[in-house]
Amino acid sequence: MRTVTLAMLALTLAAPVSLAQDVAPLAPGRARARALGVAPGIFRPGAVNAITDVAGVRVGHATLIVGDSVRTGVTAILPHEGNAFLERVPAAMHVGNGFGKLLGVTQVGELGELETPILLTCTLCVWRAADALVGWMLERPGMQRVRSINPVVGETNDGGLNAIRSRPVDTTAVRQALDGARTGPVAEGSVGAGTGTTAFGWKGGIGTSSRVLPSSLGGWTVGVLVQSNFGGVLQVLGAPVGKELGRYAYRDATERGDGSIMIVVATDAPLSDRNLRRLAARTMMGLARTGASASSGSGDYAIAFSTAAAVRRPWNAERLTTTELANEQASALFQAVIEATEEAILNSLFTATTVEGSGVRAEAIPLGRVREILAKYGVGRAP
Repeated sequence: MRTVTLAMLALTLAAPVSLAQDVAPLAPGRARARALGVAPGIFRPGAVNAITDVAGVRVGHATLIVGDSVRTGVTAILPHEGNAFLERVPAAMHVGNGFGKLLGVTQVGELGELETPILLTCTLCVWRAADALVGWMLERPGMQRVRSINPVVGETNDGGLNAIRSRPVDTTAVRQALDGARTGPVAEGSVGAGTGTTAFGWKGGIGTSSRVLPSSLGGWTVGVLVQSNFGGVLQVLGAPVGKELGRYAYRDATERGDGSIMIVVATDAPLSDRNLRRLAARTMMGLARTGASASSGSGDYAIAFSTAAAVRRPWNAERLTTTELANEQASALFQAVIEATEEAILNSLFTATTVEGSGVRAEAIPLGRVREILAKYGVGRAP
């Protein structure tokens, strides 16, 4: 029997959380980075330390677990509460290494805008997910005259744990992720598009984080969500965790650190697509801080968009009047996105649970050992 579970979270907080505590339920023994005293950077996170700290951004997951072989899913990121096609947001891409099947990239690059939600899924499920997204979009109010849609669908290859050749993601799963998207805390780890992924030799998955600039620097929010499925030599705030645990790229001839990562960035800062491209490029610095090696077989992609009303682009608008930040005003945002990317990746590892599928077992990274290693190197601080 085919089991489809919707892994999404829609909690209401009684009061704002000042330091982005663990507000989302976690599996026993799992934790977000800050619970281990790992708080990268200088800027504070938003209320739930997630991409949804950018007002209006919603995230939904559909997790597919079938028998002993299917371990995959879909994660949907919606840029605002309206129709993404009729009210487009400026967007841009950055390709760290182009070994991937990211759909919709050329039009985003050409026009500098996003006209659909962003879906993340498994490699061979991209085209089925795109078809389902187009069908869902065409049913939205006001879409009766639409004859062209550019769906944006990213992927990583979860074929180790997942029976990827069966291409199990279907319309039902995509619609669950889209219709179930919510603001607030985001489920992380082995959920949605992260159900079958691995990273640094351990179970990877979905991770998210955010940063809020001080009012003196504009007060803008930057949020990041990752689908981690890549390799390298894991570092946590510089501590050589991968080496200490004995799992790292090039440990032997078969371990080359291949894989991929999709990074989605949202901000409420009024950035043009040109400066969003610069923002997306900085995520690679956060990725590098975790020890990623960007191997030949790793697809490393980032897509960034702005939700600011001042830079939105109505469909068929003949003229646009926008007020966007100057180049130099983007520098603090660059710092923020580096920090949030690093933390989102660590969250994807630390919250993930052990998953078995297709005769393969991907173990969750042992957080007890991670704590010991951090203490050994004097890294981190009390949360």
